[in-house]
Amino acid sequence: MLIIGIDGATFKIIKKHLKALPNFERLMAEGSHRSLKLDMKPLSAVVWCSMFTGKPPEEHGHWDFVVDGKLQSRRDIEADFIWERLEAEGYEVKALNIPFVYPPYNYNCEHTPLNFGLSLELDELEEDRKQLLAKCREILQNPPDLFIVVFDQLDKVQHFHWGEPVVLEWYERMDQVVGELAEYDEKMIILSDHGFRERVEGGEGGYAPPGAGPKQLKGDHDDEAILITRNVRYPIRRITDVYYAIQEEIRR
Repeated sequence: MLIIGIDGATFKIIKKHLKALPNFERLMAEGSHRSLKLDMKPLSAVVWCSMFTGKPPEEHGHWDFVVDGKLQSRRDIEADFIWERLEAEGYEVKALNIPFVYPPYNYNCEHTPLNFGLSLELDELEEDRKQLLAKCREILQNPPDLFIVVFDQLDKVQHFHWGEPVVLEWYERMDQVVGELAEYDEKMIILSDHGFRERVEGGEGGYAPPGAGPKQLKGDHDDEAILITRNVRYPIRRITDVYYAIQEEIRR
């Protein structure tokens, strides 16, 4: 089974530009798709953690990357993740670049993103995307029972360039990624941790990448994530359902 996360992906862009995104269009037609309305703040650390533990933030207790000046790590989270649960049952599982902590978390594989996942420049983000895709190819030469990967570069692109043509160029790059990786497994889930919108001055906002000043930012998180599934029968209505969908589908 294959899980592809795309941090910040939104149907606001995808559905308006399907002709430029043939792999998204094909996968949406082959399987099913819907928006997931978040019932928690659209913060990456919280949402990815809830997605892969099956618990709301009130239960897993992980709210942000830094708490009281301390960078949080896996050891600070008192909850079991889906990869740990399934490995304990005898499945081979690998998780790559999951951004619920900084630097992003890996399980049963090694990968260090460019600048530890803090790159903001477009050329660095593109190099980071290429390196992450190369690592995916390496892992999928001998595919595990479950492979989870998150591409987090699009989130930063949209923070700084929302409304600019380069945003669609990045969706086209992610279209190539999902098209290539989809060839490795018939059972798959593609999803994001939140959507995106224009940043509103004086609004709630505040979901900036580390190192970004508010005056630099054009886009901000919104509470509608994307969900695309293929050959997945378990109903996913909320972010926490992803944990249970993976658990049930891997056992079929």
